[in-house]
Amino acid sequence: MKLSDLGFDQWFEAHVGDSRQSDQDIARVTAVDRGAYLVRNESGEIPAELAGKFRFRAKSSVDLPCVGDWVTVQYHNSDTSAIIRGVLPRKTFLRRKCAGENADFQMIAANIDIAFIVQSCHFDFNLRRLDRYLAMATDGSVEPVILLTKTDLVSPDELELALDAVRRSGITARVLPISNMTGRGFDEFRHVLVPGITCCLIGSSGVGKTTLINRLIGHDAFDTKAVSGTGEGTHTTARRQLVVLEQGAMLIDTPGMRELSLLDASDGVDQSFDDISDLSPNCRYTNCSHTQEPGCAVLTAIANGELSEERHLSYLKLKKETEYHDLSYFEKRRKDRAFGRLVKSAKKQMKK
Repeated sequence: MKLSDLGFDQWFEAHVGDSRQSDQDIARVTAVDRGAYLVRNESGEIPAELAGKFRFRAKSSVDLPCVGDWVTVQYHNSDTSAIIRGVLPRKTFLRRKCAGENADFQMIAANIDIAFIVQSCHFDFNLRRLDRYLAMATDGSVEPVILLTKTDLVSPDELELALDAVRRSGITARVLPISNMTGRGFDEFRHVLVPGITCCLIGSSGVGKTTLINRLIGHDAFDTKAVSGTGEGTHTTARRQLVVLEQGAMLIDTPGMRELSLLDASDGVDQSFDDISDLSPNCRYTNCSHTQEPGCAVLTAIANGELSEERHLSYLKLKKETEYHDLSYFEKRRKDRAFGRLVKSAKKQMKK
């Protein structure tokens, strides 16, 4: 296997720059679990750990490797383990705001070509949650594809209603209905998984992400749990892991997300709501908030039935949320920089 088979293309080759020293090699991070890493190269997969100097220089968790990253490494113990010295620039990424009050990023995965947003068309189906995932994918320059799973648990009419709801909402991403039980839609799904591309499965717990990977592999390589009495699955995956499929595509499984808040994703929101963005230049005011201004093209489209009020409200909510978190994040960064200057000043005084 070559690095190109793992997704190392001309873009990464051009961006290696000074990231790699002459005594270092390049590998890809395939798993992260509580500070422990697995990396993969031409020969196979081995455990790895962060170099102390690299860990010390990292200003936040965003600077540390995540699944899908390309890293510079040094091998030891007869090439059976590695030390990670640095992270190469990321072409694309999936990230969210850390859960809770912490105004910082949590990296989900990096260097992803396609994000499969997985929702069950049974109890998990939620258009507004789809909007969030779509904005997250678009913000990281990742192509989104929606997978509607568990089609065997709904009638054909119920499935058609769900598909129609996606179409009428203004969402333009590709939608693939599939069933892990019957195999429906898997042929079309496999056609998307072309050799050399990296895909990531994201969604709530119990929607069938791990079962989907097991079916693609052809055996139960990863643990799953029995469905609940409602027909929904339960949380199983505890870490993010990259799997190389037989057909040559790579697929990353991720733990279910109970909370999905956006941070510094205003551009991603605008791009994922391109129907609203396309209307904005026709507004009377260039700084129109699309809430109450006269001559607002967005409000006119809603009044004419060209844009749904639900989609408009979802857009306003996501814009307000990401702008609020942005203020908290930049205030945190300002305080961190001020504290850093204070520490440096104190050290200088101690040396005198």
